[in-house]
Amino acid sequence: MEEKDRKFVLWKLFISTLYLSTFTFGGGYVIVTLMKKKFVDEYHWIKEEEMLDLVAIAQSSPGAIAVNGAIVVGYKLVGISGAMVAILGTILPPFLILSIVSMFYQAFRSNWFISWMLEGMQAGVGAVIVSVTIDMGIPIVKEKDIVSLLIMMLVFVASYIFGVNVVYIVLACGAFGTIRTLLCTRSAIK
Repeated sequence: MEEKDRKFVLWKLFISTLYLSTFTFGGGYVIVTLMKKKFVDEYHWIKEEEMLDLVAIAQSSPGAIAVNGAIVVGYKLVGISGAMVAILGTILPPFLILSIVSMFYQAFRSNWFISWMLEGMQAGVGAVIVSVTIDMGIPIVKEKDIVSLLIMMLVFVASYIFGVNVVYIVLACGAFGTIRTLLCTRSAIK
């Protein structure tokens, strides 16, 4: 990538992550959805399948999913400098907002209007999470890969019905994915 293009991508990456992080409420899954819309649908910098892989990496890494998502997207686009710029753009707004809120915590805590506003946002966050699930699940269903569909169903049953800890589910899926990839790679070599 030329230096001019690299600087343009870094600047656009910073502005995008800063904007998304500033106006996103509801946690990492919400910002990851908006990252997908921005970087896959609008800018066409990343393919949808790659974004699914990057989200999986972000989820399985320790730390906040929004920051992890920014790191993997930034690194995919421009390398280490992209990851650093994306981190800065992602953590700067919450840092500033929480610093201001903490100074006025007592006033915010007892304000009924802010309390109602935050409760109303919860409904919007739930809708966005459902949208993420549908947007990320439809391509898997369209592939008609029986194994992927079976994994989706088993994970849902394990988590929702049996209450299995998500950490165990992620570890199991990671191990299964590694074994499956190794077997597919080995059979492709032969």
